[in-house]
Amino acid sequence: MRNRLFKLAALAAALVCGAAAAQPTPAGDYHQHVFSDEILALLGPDAGLRPVQAKEVIGLLDAAGIRKAVLLSTAYMYGSPRRAVEDEYAQVRRENDWTAAQAAQFPDRLIAFCGVNPLKDYAIDEIRRCAGKPGLKRGLKLHLGNSDVQLDQEAHLKRLAEVFAAANRAGMAIVVHMRASIRNKRPYGAAQAQAFLDKVLPAAPDVPVQVAHLGGSGPGFEDPPAREVLATLAAAAESGSRSTRNLWFDVASIADRDISAEAAALLAKRLRQVGMGRVLYGTDSAQGNNLRPREAWAAFRRLPLTEAEFAQIAANLPPYFR
Repeated sequence: MRNRLFKLAALAAALVCGAAAAQPTPAGDYHQHVFSDEILALLGPDAGLRPVQAKEVIGLLDAAGIRKAVLLSTAYMYGSPRRAVEDEYAQVRRENDWTAAQAAQFPDRLIAFCGVNPLKDYAIDEIRRCAGKPGLKRGLKLHLGNSDVQLDQEAHLKRLAEVFAAANRAGMAIVVHMRASIRNKRPYGAAQAQAFLDKVLPAAPDVPVQVAHLGGSGPGFEDPPAREVLATLAAAAESGSRSTRNLWFDVASIADRDISAEAAALLAKRLRQVGMGRVLYGTDSAQGNNLRPREAWAAFRRLPLTEAEFAQIAANLPPYFR
């Protein structure tokens, strides 16, 4: 009897281990940040941030079983209209180069994207410069909220389209944090999402465009304007709109541990509209209350998706990482 019980316990343990092993692990984390000492000095102690370098990111990826990641430069912060920075463009170049140097420490696992405020006079010059550097040529990170880009302003839409066109000419993928400034209470909703679809995306028809945080900012999925934007983008993708042909979506920090059943069901619905083949896993910065990669993937797996859908998302590899 004792031997039989031992065998049953061993079988149960094996089944548990097998089920755990069968759970997919994301091929990559397509939304990560590192933070230099200079960026922290710019933001000041009230920001509550600390230095994060590539070595720490690699440790977090290893703990989650994730092989690759994209480091998105925060150089655009120097161009925020909230700040007056001496030698601003020089600081932007320095931060982009620092991010590239971080990724270069782990060349088989990390790549870096260049960052810039698209409204700045030097934006296109910096895109050209980054496109000429092996460590930055793969992609561009734009943060519309930090740069106070307003998608209901014709001048801003025109300028953003010019920047998208410059990235397209350079063959650089674009990761765009679309969420308009919350601090400044800028309009953000279906009208802004439609303007993005109609007047910005057509300027970059040949490169991947990745909507960060599913059009929000996180953490969480409780931002009504961002939900409206995602609904508009998802409907366009579902209908096969030409402008969404190369559109991707990352889930960074949107599905947190405390997501409600209602929000989880709505999020699953939107992901199915988008199409699981264009959904990318991402974590966001390893700072403060943000979930780290292992915990963030576990939280994401609480969504009411099938194992096949989780497996598809985990396996997705965007063109800029192939």
